[in-house]
Amino acid sequence: MSGSNAVVRPPGPGNLFRRGELFSARRDPLGFLVSVASRYGDISYFKGGPFEVYFLTHPDHVRDVLTTHHHRFMKGQGIQEMKRLLGEGLLTSEDPMHKRQRRLIQPMFHHSRISAYGDVMVRHANDLGAAWRDGEVLDVHEQMMKLTLSIVGKCLFDTDIGDSAARRVGDALTAALELFGKFQSFPFTDLLMRLPIPAKRRFFEAKESLDSIVFGMIDERRATGDRGDLLSTLLTVQDEEETRGGMSDQQVRDEAMTILLAGHETTANALTWTWYLLSQHPDVERKLHDEVGAVVGDRLPSARDLPQLPYAERILSEAMRLYPPAWVLGRKALDEHEVDGYVIPGGSLVLLSPYVVQHDARWFRDPYGFDPDRWTPEEQRARPKHAYFPFGGGPRLCIGESFAWMEGVLVMVTLARRWRFSLERGHPVGLQPAVTLRPKHGMRMVLERRKNG
Repeated sequence: MSGSNAVVRPPGPGNLFRRGELFSARRDPLGFLVSVASRYGDISYFKGGPFEVYFLTHPDHVRDVLTTHHHRFMKGQGIQEMKRLLGEGLLTSEDPMHKRQRRLIQPMFHHSRISAYGDVMVRHANDLGAAWRDGEVLDVHEQMMKLTLSIVGKCLFDTDIGDSAARRVGDALTAALELFGKFQSFPFTDLLMRLPIPAKRRFFEAKESLDSIVFGMIDERRATGDRGDLLSTLLTVQDEEETRGGMSDQQVRDEAMTILLAGHETTANALTWTWYLLSQHPDVERKLHDEVGAVVGDRLPSARDLPQLPYAERILSEAMRLYPPAWVLGRKALDEHEVDGYVIPGGSLVLLSPYVVQHDARWFRDPYGFDPDRWTPEEQRARPKHAYFPFGGGPRLCIGESFAWMEGVLVMVTLARRWRFSLERGHPVGLQPAVTLRPKHGMRMVLERRKNG
């Protein structure tokens, strides 16, 4: 391109459609992004369908987009599509609405409140483990989804989500992921939504089922009154900084739906990958059991034990480094923005991938190896802060991060007291990079009761 107004783009694969790579890149987005980063470096460019995409993979660039200049970006196309399911909740809304909603909800995730949830997390995990049988083969991903849904239901909505509702939520999530997966392989989503495809029908049936669950919880809470939970807060809070008062039922629905789905899906994935990794590394598993035995012994753990369980936390940190639940983050540039001498035009899509950055050998030696000891305080201080960002960063940092850390460690410790997990012989382990990074084929594992469990 020539002339004074020429746009100098970073290196990259260019127009994927012309090169015949668009659909193959969408079939294996993780492999594609890893390959692009390897070939073209910290900033690259490609065009995927109608989108001009700038892919940034240096921790400094991550900090620039998520924190330093966050106001120059809005959520990307993938999150915009999620509005079809989640509406204008915390995950999908933009300022000023996002800032207002976060201010109203934040108190429910204050450290003092989260600590009180610990006993609920442990009790639900212990009840689940008590129903298992020695030698049984289970889909551990399905079990973790059921468990984390019951935990978020009780902790944040003071609701016991039974097996029937849990199955409806699970089926609805699967239907939503199927449709969003088609969005990834079909660039013109508005056209896709006009086509009479079975995935669209299943999605709207699933959305209707989820709405019935969430609006049912709202109706119940209006009838029973304030119970001090998140749902009560959403229904009764009055924003002192604005005259518009509390939230409409639709706003309450959108926030409740977002927290109900995001609050259990991501943690269930992290725990599933944790059990898989422990099954492949018996030396790490032994160290975990040693720590659990020394700290907890024969009793159930509690939130008070967390400072004495550093190895368990390192295991979870490493699992989320290797398999970050949110494997890619998209932002749309609101105006021109310069990165490393390249100008990203307004309207362009900027991609950041925790998966790619967290597998970069510059920041993590043996980046595809499983090593919880890389999370000692000394090693963490030696790395750029934004080389690890499984919960995002900046003002859009996941509001439930502290909740998720405590839940992940307490569930792991509670179940590891009693059980070991071994991958079923011949079970395939693959990645399903849709909205989150799920195991593609579930995670069928053999349960073995520990002799001292």
